[in-house]
Amino acid sequence: MKANDQQLQVPGLRMTKQRKEVYRALMENADHPTASELYETMQKSNDPMSLATVYNCLEALVEHDAIKQVNVDRNPTRYCQNAAQHGHFHDQNTGTIHDINFKPGTQLTDILDLPEGTEITDFEITIKGRLP
Repeated sequence: MKANDQQLQVPGLRMTKQRKEVYRALMENADHPTASELYETMQKSNDPMSLATVYNCLEALVEHDAIKQVNVDRNPTRYCQNAAQHGHFHDQNTGTIHDINFKPGTQLTDILDLPEGTEITDFEITIKGRLP
């Protein structure tokens, strides 16, 4: 899916040309790529950039909640363009990471026994298994 410039705006973040191109590459790749994979994509573009620039762009996008980091075991960090609250399923057969959503109306408090008054500010859920 091609991302347009309107979709590439992040509230509170000045979108430099490099940030916009990294964000565009991530939005067009739902496979949870690593920084190195995004760097390779950038090298094939009209505006190649350094790996450090890719990391800096990703860090800024994470800090502004535009994207999420996905960490599975000791593997390199992957990046998810889906900024909505969701979890991940790690297919151990292929290594692929899939977004998983909560069923409509389900709240974290429906499945977790948290102390009364707990405020959840962020969460990461990764389920591992094998797809049929």
